[in-house]
Amino acid sequence: MARRRAAAPGALLVFLAMKAAPGDPALSVLGENARPELVQAFRHQHGLDLPLWRQFLRWISAALQGDFGRTLTLAGGVPVRELLASRLPVTAFVGLYALLLAVRISLLLGTIAALQRGRTLDTLTTSFAVLGVSTPDFWLGYVLIFFLALNVLIFPSYGFASPTQSIPGALLSGFLPALAIAAPMAAVFSRVLRAALLEVMHRPYVQVARSLGHGSAFVFVHAVLRNALIPYVTVIGLQVRYLLGGVVVIERVFGIPGLGSLMVDAAFGRDYPLIQACALTFLAIVLATNLIVDLVCTRLDPKARP
Repeated sequence: MARRRAAAPGALLVFLAMKAAPGDPALSVLGENARPELVQAFRHQHGLDLPLWRQFLRWISAALQGDFGRTLTLAGGVPVRELLASRLPVTAFVGLYALLLAVRISLLLGTIAALQRGRTLDTLTTSFAVLGVSTPDFWLGYVLIFFLALNVLIFPSYGFASPTQSIPGALLSGFLPALAIAAPMAAVFSRVLRAALLEVMHRPYVQVARSLGHGSAFVFVHAVLRNALIPYVTVIGLQVRYLLGGVVVIERVFGIPGLGSLMVDAAFGRDYPLIQACALTFLAIVLATNLIVDLVCTRLDPKARP
């Protein structure tokens, strides 16, 4: 219920931010030199001349029923829901791809750093984490394009093969953008995992597990790692906001026709219904992810185990 109540203020904030931004969709469609009567007719046709509170109630009541209206300036006035349905799978694929890469990299580096505390490998992984946190994803994207696409010619530098058409093609064309998003997140995840592992290693129940004669691998997996995953999974949920922001930028860099690039185009075109629908979709993804994280953390919590 708390998350449902949080969605309404978020939707209102998105709506007011779009209305406060400079520009007029009527002028974007009709041109800067359009006659005033044509501009007024356009605004009246799309309800842009109504008071803001009426516009918001009209929009949110329709959006809650799954009706986001039609585009104002992009795609010739097609239903917004159709554009979202065509672009969301691409963004979901790239986002999940990046998240899986970040999790795999951070589990490896965080575990190595904790087990090799104070040694050379720990120093190297910690240095990578600091560098990764400090590196902007769009800059990393250009670096990856330069080295792995233009010089080594392993991956395409621009464009994206939809997963609905070819999974291998999507994995290949989506690797560089996913890696550009994943690297900074992996740096944050690995630092959190390292700290959590080191803290759990000195807990009394770990010492008890060792005294019972269990092997090192068993103790690490069942007593150390499982308990350290609780703060680790929590941070993953918090970083979903960064993930979505990275998707918006990286989709523009790599020419990916996803929800992020659609949102940018809608912002430049002052297409209010479209950008509001994109922002509301991102908000729903964040809320759903936080719910999933809460369920996973509850499952991992030793107090909640049967």
